[in-house]
Amino acid sequence: MSDDQFVPEWAKGIIWYQIFPERFRNGDPDNDPTAASLEGAWPHDHTSPWQVHPWTAGWYERQPYEQRNGRDIWFNIQRRRYGGDLQGIIDSLDYLVDLGIEAIYLNPIFDSPSSHKYDGATYHHIDPHFGPDPEGDRQLIAAETPHDPATWLWTAADRLALRLIDEVHQRSLRLIFDGVWNHMGVNSFAFRDVVARQRASAYRDWFKINSWDDAAAGTKFDYAGWAGARELPEIMQDEHGHVAAPRDYIYAATRRWMDPNGDGDPADGIDGWRLDVAFCIRHPFWKAWRRHVRAINPEAYLVAEVVQTPAEEQLYLQGDEFDAVMNYNFLFNVFEFFIADQYRITATEFDTKLRELREIHPAQVAHVMQNLVDCHDTSRLASQIVNRDVCSIRDWDEFHRRTKPAVTPTYDTRRPTTAERRVQRLVALFQMTYTGAPMIYYGDEAGMWGANDPCCRKPMVWPDKDYAPEATLPTGAARSQPDEVSFDHELHDYYRRIISLRKESPALRLGDYRTLLTDDVRRLFAFARETADDVAVAVFNADALMHTVELLLGNGQWFDALTGKPLDVADGLSNVSIPPVSGFVFRRGEGRN
Repeated sequence: MSDDQFVPEWAKGIIWYQIFPERFRNGDPDNDPTAASLEGAWPHDHTSPWQVHPWTAGWYERQPYEQRNGRDIWFNIQRRRYGGDLQGIIDSLDYLVDLGIEAIYLNPIFDSPSSHKYDGATYHHIDPHFGPDPEGDRQLIAAETPHDPATWLWTAADRLALRLIDEVHQRSLRLIFDGVWNHMGVNSFAFRDVVARQRASAYRDWFKINSWDDAAAGTKFDYAGWAGARELPEIMQDEHGHVAAPRDYIYAATRRWMDPNGDGDPADGIDGWRLDVAFCIRHPFWKAWRRHVRAINPEAYLVAEVVQTPAEEQLYLQGDEFDAVMNYNFLFNVFEFFIADQYRITATEFDTKLRELREIHPAQVAHVMQNLVDCHDTSRLASQIVNRDVCSIRDWDEFHRRTKPAVTPTYDTRRPTTAERRVQRLVALFQMTYTGAPMIYYGDEAGMWGANDPCCRKPMVWPDKDYAPEATLPTGAARSQPDEVSFDHELHDYYRRIISLRKESPALRLGDYRTLLTDDVRRLFAFARETADDVAVAVFNADALMHTVELLLGNGQWFDALTGKPLDVADGLSNVSIPPVSGFVFRRGEGRN
C-alpha cells in the first residue's frame, strides 16, 4: 500500500454481511447458554424460570416460562437466549457464498453475559457458550492472570473462532470483529476486582470511578457507565485516550486476534475491526492504535461507529485513524429520498447530499464506506418502510427512540406488504449500484422485519425451519390477522441477482461516479459508473407512477444488466419506461437474448 493510499485495496467496493451471532444459527445445542450465564446482564434476573428460547416461536408471544415471572414482554425479551453460536456461523458460510457475500462483520463475540455482548468480561476470550466446551473454558480462564498475556490460554471457543477465521479465508471471504474499547461489563475481570477490593485493587485506575465505599467519608461506590448504563463501566481516559494499563491490555488482545500464532504473518488472523462508539474515545488513542494495528497487518480494515455529520466525521477519516465509518449518513439520504413521505427530499437534494458524502473525505474513502440501510441499532429496512414518517431521521436520537414500540405504541410491527417490498428492492438496488461497500444486515435478504432494538435482533429466518406466525402484538393482544413468518425465496433470489450484478461489473464496484438525471417533479434519479473498460447506468423511479425517460448513453450496444436483454439505442439515445418504485441497470455490451 502506497503512503498516499491508506485504505486497503481489498475493501474497496466489497459486499458486507453483518451477523448478530446469538441470533444467526444454533449449530451446537450442547453449548447453549444456561440461566447462570445471564448473571450480570440486564435486566438482572437469572433466577426466575428460564430456558433456551424456541428459535421459531412468535416474537411477541411470551412462552410459558416467561409468563411465570409476571413481567412484561420487554423485560422478557432481554432475558431470551436462542443459542446462536460460532458453529452455526461456520455451518452457514456456504449460504453466504451462494448469496454473493464477500466480507463478514460480526457483532461482539467476546465473553459476556448479554445477548449483544457489548458488555465484555474480557477481550481476549470468545464467549464459552459460542464454543463447544463452556465448562472446560471457564476452568482455563480461571487459571490465568487476565491482564498478563504471558498467562493467556486458548479455550475451545477461542480455537473454534480460529477455525471460523480459517473457514472464512478458505472461501476467499474477509472477517472483522467488533472492538468495544470504550467500556467493559460488570462481569469483567478488572471491574469485579475493583468492586471487591476498592482502592486496593490493581485495576483501580482502569475505570471512571466517581466515589469509593468509605464509611468515614460517608460515600458509596459509584462509577460512570456508558450512556448511563450501569452494566457498561467506562474505561478511564486522559488527554491521550485510554490510560496505560487498559490500553496495553487492548493492544495485546488486538494482536491476539490479528496474529494468533504470533509468527508475524497475519494470514491466520481477522482482517480488521469495527470499533464501537468510536466517538467516545479521544483521537490520540485511535491514532496510536491504528499504528499498532497496521504494524501487525498493513492491509487491515478499520471502520468506526460514528453517527455525526459528514463534516464532523472528517477528523476520523484522514488516514491516521480509520478507513471508513458505518455510513449512517448514507442511510439518512436513502431514507429521505426512497422511503420518507413527510420528510422527503427531492432528487436534486438527494444528489447534493450524496456528492457531499463522496467529496468531503479523501477520494479513496468513498469506496470503502460501509453503506448500511439498517443494522443491530436500527429498525430493519422493511419496518422503516412500513413506518416511514415516525419523525425526521436526521434527528437521530429521537428517531432511534421513537422506532421502539415500547416508546411508541403506535409503531406498526406488521409484515410488509407487496408494495412495501418493492421499496425495499429499490433501496437494495441503489445500495448495490452506488459508490462504496454495501452492507446487508442478516436476514434482510430473507424477508425479516422488525422495529428497533431489541426487535431488530430476532432469530434468523432459515428456509429449513417452520416458524410460528406472529400472532401477537407488543401489547400482548392478538393480531386481527396473524403474519406468516417464512423465508422469502423470491426476495432472496432478487438480492442474489443484484449482488451478482455488482460483482460482474467493474464499474459498479470501483467505477467513477457521474450523475445523469435529477427530476424533482417525477422523482427520477440516474447516474453512471465508469471504468476504462466498463460502463453501467442506473436509473431509479421513486414515484408512484410509471415514467419514460430519455437516456443519453452514447454509441455502442447496451443491455439490461438484470435480464441480459439488449436495449434499443438510436444515435446514442434510449427511451426507457420505468414502472413505479423500480429501477434499471444498463451496461455497455451485447447482452443476451
